[in-house]
Amino acid sequence: MTENSVKHSTFTLERTYSSSPAQVFAAWADRDAKAKWYAGRDDAYTLDFRVGGTETAHGRTDDGAELVAESVYHDIRTDERIVYSTALHGRGALATVSLTTVQFLPDGTGTRLVLTEQDTFLDDQEQPEWRHEGTETWLDALGRHLDQL
Repeated sequence: MTENSVKHSTFTLERTYSSSPAQVFAAWADRDAKAKWYAGRDDAYTLDFRVGGTETAHGRTDDGAELVAESVYHDIRTDERIVYSTALHGRGALATVSLTTVQFLPDGTGTRLVLTEQDTFLDDQEQPEWRHEGTETWLDALGRHLDQL
């Protein structure tokens, strides 16, 4: 780990789902639905989906260290967009802070989802490519969840 280092990264991911914007949005807004595609086996997962509400997800690194992601919702426009910030802690320290915007755009009878994330990575505890890959993984899981509806 490099002491006192900072990296910045911004990425945008797009997915097209056959579900309507209302259905895709609902998969983010409902705690039980989101837990299925986002929280995995996290029994302590919480979601208070409202402006000012919070979300907490727990995980583990490959070597077993606990990770805790705490998000705060800043802007919610039903079926249109969500804006939230997240602080990720690992090994007892702040690892990243991010700002994420998710847009739900009508695309025929489906939805084009556009997710843009701006990240600050602290002290080499996480890398931009790890965050990008992880976000792709859960957007793919969202697609599989929507296909089962």
